[in-house]
Amino acid sequence: MSDRIEVDATRQWVNNVVVGLNLCPFAKREFMNDKLRFAVTDSTTIERLLEDLLDELNLLCCQAEIETTLLIHPQVLVDFFDFNDFLAAANDLIVDREFEGIFQLASFHPNYQFAGVDENDASNYTNRSPYPMIHILREESLSRTIDAYPDVDAIPERNVALMREMGGSKLRELLRSCDKTY
Repeated sequence: MSDRIEVDATRQWVNNVVVGLNLCPFAKREFMNDKLRFAVTDSTTIERLLEDLLDELNLLCCQAEIETTLLIHPQVLVDFFDFNDFLAAANDLIVDREFEGIFQLASFHPNYQFAGVDENDASNYTNRSPYPMIHILREESLSRTIDAYPDVDAIPERNVALMREMGGSKLRELLRSCDKTY
């Protein structure tokens, strides 16, 4: 599988799902202004993925024109529970390398499942993506955007309601339309 396939599928997912369903009202501007970096790693180990994550953090420090990065890692942490466990190590890296307060991580996975929620509940689709990925966000930009947005706390509730209204079958089809390997 080439990086191009993964980037195309992820780009289509951002366009059709994240922006198209307005799951993140802040994403459209960055996506349309081409300030969202799509990076694919060929990591097959957690250690290598942490190195690639650190490389992306350093790149973002040096390139202010990139607002945010989706670090796509299709060959490692394909099991959601392993991926979920990995997030603690990823956040520890942020702290250890003194990026706390500068960057924040969000997570997306094809089998994303919120704690205490059935795996088939449509609400999980708010964080389901074609491939496992880590979203690196600039905290300063995120804070400015959140401060300017009315009732930011209502976004997750609205998204869950929308996902449940759409239903799992329709959402699975939407993801499949983004990536034929899904």
